[in-house]
Amino acid sequence: MRKRLFSILQYFLFLGGGIFLVWWQLKSFTGEQRTAFTDAFSHANYWLLIPVVISIILGNISRSMRWKSLMAPLGYNPSLKNVFAVTMIGFLANAAIPRLGELLKCTILSRYENLKVDKVVGTIIVERTFDFFCYLIIIGITVLIQIDLIGTYVKSKLKLIFQSSGIPVWGKLMIAVGIIVIVYYVIKLLIKKYPQSTLIFKINNFLNGIAEGFISIKKLKNRKVFLLHTIFIWGMFLLQIYIGFFAMEGTSHLGIKAGFSVLSIATLAMIATPGGIGSFPIFVKEVLFIYGISATLGIAFGWLMWGIFTGIVIIVGFLSLFFLPYMNKNKIKHEISSTDPSQNL
Repeated sequence: MRKRLFSILQYFLFLGGGIFLVWWQLKSFTGEQRTAFTDAFSHANYWLLIPVVISIILGNISRSMRWKSLMAPLGYNPSLKNVFAVTMIGFLANAAIPRLGELLKCTILSRYENLKVDKVVGTIIVERTFDFFCYLIIIGITVLIQIDLIGTYVKSKLKLIFQSSGIPVWGKLMIAVGIIVIVYYVIKLLIKKYPQSTLIFKINNFLNGIAEGFISIKKLKNRKVFLLHTIFIWGMFLLQIYIGFFAMEGTSHLGIKAGFSVLSIATLAMIATPGGIGSFPIFVKEVLFIYGISATLGIAFGWLMWGIFTGIVIIVGFLSLFFLPYMNKNKIKHEISSTDPSQNL
């Protein structure tokens, strides 16, 4: 009960922070800025948003295929339509409550496919870990291809952060590594000392399921397919932003370098608040300011891109939630008839 209450409070904290950021952005506009904001939308080329929508859908289909490939070594072969549907439902849930979607999509998929939730959770952790490293690579590319612009900006910000605490960089890294090592050995000691504890038993089983999920990537028959899907997914993210630049007059001159910068900061915004609500336009505005884009236009572009992605997540997510039982109607009937002998009479 206490844990559930904490989760609810945490959700309202993040959501409340996002709503406050939305209110703060709109309230802080002057009359001139509000006019510029509405003009940016009134003169936008909305036809160019069609390929943006297509790239979002294709990216999520590819994400579903990649997740499906991770489940294959575990002996699971769920249908792509089910995997895609629960993937979109997961995005929808994450937009409301952070991290809920990851567990929810595993639970829903297990309802229609013969698989174990703990093992599938392991494959999701593999995906998230791999995407995290890809994100670091994106940041590295962003800095390298425009070292004179972004490199100086990032360096000044990092220097400000490190100097504010008085602890050198190597000291912070040592502290972080030390905490990770301590947590690892504490968990290992508890599992060894209290093997009969119900809680420890559940944690141990859960960790074993996750470990098996990690092992699945080593058993992949075609790792190149997994890597190609990953490249395609991040490529679609970048393409969405790049095409989006041309939808507004004030950003149409921006190139692929600015696209990398927006991708780097927008990904961080999606983590900061549920679905990036409130934080996405602010983060985008800050990074576009480096390229000489006004704050008003930067926020307008951020709202445009966030609105497209969120709209698709809401529409496709709810459609998937509604149609998923109908798509598996025959499978459910077959399961009922196989478990209830009276159905065969």
